[in-house]
Amino acid sequence: MKIFLDGKLCNERDAKVSVFDHGLLYGDGIFEGIRAYNGRVFKLKEHIDRLFYSAKAILLEIPLTHAELMQATVDTIRANKLRDGYIRLVVTRGVGNLGLNPRSCKKPSIIIIAGKIQIYPTEMYLRGMDIVTVPTVRNLHSALNPAIKSLNYLNNILAKIEANNAGVEEAIMLNSDGFVAECTADNIFIIKNGAVFTPPLSAGALYGVTRQTVIELAEQSGIKVSEPNLTRYDLFNADECFVTGTGAEIMPVVKIDGRVIGNGKPGSTTTKLIAEYKALTQVAGTPIYK
Repeated sequence: MKIFLDGKLCNERDAKVSVFDHGLLYGDGIFEGIRAYNGRVFKLKEHIDRLFYSAKAILLEIPLTHAELMQATVDTIRANKLRDGYIRLVVTRGVGNLGLNPRSCKKPSIIIIAGKIQIYPTEMYLRGMDIVTVPTVRNLHSALNPAIKSLNYLNNILAKIEANNAGVEEAIMLNSDGFVAECTADNIFIIKNGAVFTPPLSAGALYGVTRQTVIELAEQSGIKVSEPNLTRYDLFNADECFVTGTGAEIMPVVKIDGRVIGNGKPGSTTTKLIAEYKALTQVAGTPIYK
């Protein structure tokens, strides 16, 4: 595997960062997960835009332009001869001293890894997944804004541990007001009386690229979409439920906290959106090969 590291493509065994990198020492950095389908990078501009928004929020100067970073991503995928895959793009604060102050870090590092990913078992997409609500509360906007896709993912990891302990793959995180925010690695949607609902960004939901794509697909199909505050009660009484993410794509949810959702099977609207999303990924995106 070829890894992009600070402007050069190197072999996997040679792709190393310093133990003094503040990305390692403090989780000081940002990342994006990106997908390639059928020789195209899906929503590349949107992912790079979000990376730069995260960087601005934490005063991290990315040492490449938007265009250069997009080209580096495509070049890394091409170097690994991939047509379908998952790309992890990471920007760390860089090497500094053992103190917390980011001013000691003079040069951020850029890492691009292009490989494969399988978030959930294939059969789960057919039968749907069970999820639970966990005690770990989503980060407060006034503490660490959930909109920042930072390397400090401990909040999500703690919730994922609670999901693991409950014997499920994914978990719902509430915000400090008790409203649904998102899942540990996915946004969440419900369908009720033919309309689609998803928590607002203000509730602690990440501005998901897949989330926005699903909203657009639903609206193009004439389905009403709204973003109200949602409670567990709203989720329990939904007709359908699904989660979305770059890695997960669209995953049906059939049980929440022991409550069966709808008839306990992936619903018709969810199934329709999955088909439309898959079709879109096969034709849209930035070409890898010319």
